[in-house]
Amino acid sequence: MNNKSFSESYKKAGVDVTAGYKAVELMKQHVARTMNAGAIGSIGGFGGLYELDLTGISKPVLVSGTDGVGTKIKLAFIMDKHDTVGIDCVAMCVNDIICCGAKPQFFLDYIACGKNFPEKIAQIVSGVAEGCVQSGCALIGGETAEHPGLMPEDEYDLAGFSVGVVDKDKILDPTSQKAGDVMIAIKSSGVHSNGFSLVRSVFGLDDKSAAVKYDELGMTLGEALLTPTRIYVKAVMQLIDSVTVKSISHITGGGFYENIPRALPKGLSAKIARSDVQVLPIFDVIAKTGNIPERDMFNTFNMGVGMTFVVDPADVDKAIAAVKAAGEEAYVLGTLVESDEGVIIG
Repeated sequence: MNNKSFSESYKKAGVDVTAGYKAVELMKQHVARTMNAGAIGSIGGFGGLYELDLTGISKPVLVSGTDGVGTKIKLAFIMDKHDTVGIDCVAMCVNDIICCGAKPQFFLDYIACGKNFPEKIAQIVSGVAEGCVQSGCALIGGETAEHPGLMPEDEYDLAGFSVGVVDKDKILDPTSQKAGDVMIAIKSSGVHSNGFSLVRSVFGLDDKSAAVKYDELGMTLGEALLTPTRIYVKAVMQLIDSVTVKSISHITGGGFYENIPRALPKGLSAKIARSDVQVLPIFDVIAKTGNIPERDMFNTFNMGVGMTFVVDPADVDKAIAAVKAAGEEAYVLGTLVESDEGVIIG
């Protein structure tokens, strides 16, 4: 800790630099968990250093992704629980990166807060670190910024970005897809980190509504909604090593109708039987409480499907086995057909 850096004038203006130093000291134990072979040095410098291991990669291509947690953070405020939203932040980035076949290497976070409460910042970073451990990323840097007057003292926002690497010759090729190929779903853990503006509108989320226990959920609404986003890095890396994967979609905001077509070539659509979608109970609760049409639900939420991928029919069983061996649940969701509709659910 820097014992000589202190500005009484800056503190009177709302920024306590010593709180920042304390937060860094508290978070170091969490950051240490994420260190892998590529990480160089420790946090606290002006840049995060990382040495890429390019063994077996002849044409390295860097792939980056950035995102935040969105208004799900409001629920963390309501429940005063701050050690899981960091997992969401990492997941939103690394789950995007793996859609082209890249393996995430490192992560950096950015926390903006009304006031730096070191213990709370350390809790947030503990979640980021857990997400990095799950995805095999090193947390090589970040920034915590006090913004007095810009947001309430007890609030914060969290964002980050990750960088991965893939051999150019192994980037997934969606143009290789054809009618008859099979789309497989990997289950989500719940709402993940998308659609929370609608969720908050439906339930009027506050201390009271978050504490309501639903029998179909087996927990309170707040607990169900704050469940962290699944991180699919391990499953997808194992999947790619096992079979030829033609495309991958991360089902985030915009649900099925926006995300699945992003990985389909022109002239092909995903045909999905509604009865084959294994919808999680939380989505039934949202739809029923808010009287939300099913089309809107599928166009906003993941509905229990965190990720989809497409393989040849001959590879279906092997693909599902690879995903399950990595600890995730997968099942056949639909098939590709000749159509320009993008997604056909019926």
